[in-house]
Amino acid sequence: MTAATTTVEDAGSFRDDMKVISLIGTAHFFSHFYILLLAPLFPILKDAFGVSYVQLGLILTVANAATGVSQIPFGYLVDKVGAKWILIGGLAAHGLAFVLIGITGTYWAMLACMVLAGAANGVYHPADYAILSASVSEKRMGRGFSLHTFTGFAGFAAVPMTIVWLAQEFGWQAGVTACGAAGMVAALALVVFGRSLKHAPGSDKRKKKGGDGTAAGAGGSIMLNPAILMCLLFFLLLALSSGGINNFLVSALNRVHGTPVDSANLGLTFYLVGSSLGILLGGVIADRTSNHNRVAACCFLATAVAVLIVGTVALPIWMLVTLMALQGLTHGIIMPSRDMIVRSVTPAGSMGKVFGFVSTGFSLGGIVAPLMFGFLLDRGEPALVFYVIAGFMVVSLLTVFSVGGKKDGGKKDGGKNEAAA
Repeated sequence: MTAATTTVEDAGSFRDDMKVISLIGTAHFFSHFYILLLAPLFPILKDAFGVSYVQLGLILTVANAATGVSQIPFGYLVDKVGAKWILIGGLAAHGLAFVLIGITGTYWAMLACMVLAGAANGVYHPADYAILSASVSEKRMGRGFSLHTFTGFAGFAAVPMTIVWLAQEFGWQAGVTACGAAGMVAALALVVFGRSLKHAPGSDKRKKKGGDGTAAGAGGSIMLNPAILMCLLFFLLLALSSGGINNFLVSALNRVHGTPVDSANLGLTFYLVGSSLGILLGGVIADRTSNHNRVAACCFLATAVAVLIVGTVALPIWMLVTLMALQGLTHGIIMPSRDMIVRSVTPAGSMGKVFGFVSTGFSLGGIVAPLMFGFLLDRGEPALVFYVIAGFMVVSLLTVFSVGGKKDGGKKDGGKNEAAA
């Protein structure tokens, strides 16, 4: 009778967890979808507006800057008033920004609307992680974080084919407007189905001392805690290395080894596919160990070695693709452990502000990486792109041990009993 009751209760818990993760994942999908939405249209927009690529790049710079500025205030607001309605409002505003871009159809209006879009994008990480931490069962927390990250990658993957097809069939303005409206519909869906999103001030299920006591404190003093500052550095380094691979791998391979652009793009595609699979695998691993720092460090080391091999050896295409897929796999595994490390040093009730703070590392990396790696290519030093990326990964390896990274509560009691449903 007890076993049957436990099974029923666990099944109910599993359904509740999946509902929360699905709703949060939907919002995170649109976050990443909108980040990349305009880039595939740049050749069309350049002719439509009569502007340079530098001016088009300014659109993305403005959005990244607005996100970086807004994340910390939104994090404090999440912890003060709760995350649910902030998330829904942010998603609706994000969609509205792109509806306005499509309707107005001018460069300066687009630039202004991207300030709104970037500020709205600052909602997701503080609100998402606060809701996941408060609503998802502890034994599925790692997979909750991994699925959250996975849906973001899915948003990236969905953009090119979607917006290019819409632009070809209906024009770029109608396509962008439709994509913006889709986000507003998703926000309405969260209103209708969002009862499971249970974050409110003080709703974190952990005790009020930090996840492991490391970052105990409140208010602004939390951000000055060495463990939290190290997490910020961790996110910045991760953004720098990822930015180098995602944006400059193809150009660097072509310049270093003469790799054809289509072959280099194939390698990048397999890297992104491997990353997506690694994120899912990393969630399972994160739920089965308390040593998140060791998991991340081993994967950083493996990824750095793979980057150096790709950069120094002219590989046949089959070997390049294979190595890039493995590199993506190990890099993806890091992501859930990354989130669990941050959670482990965050005091209960401070998930919003801490994740808002450390996520500014992504915005800073997004601003710095294109300038840094573009400078190396312009200087005729494409090989240095690979060495710098590997160097960032080695330093990242050191930061995860400086943070700590033990899962809340230490080791699980009876790993078999904690296995996921």
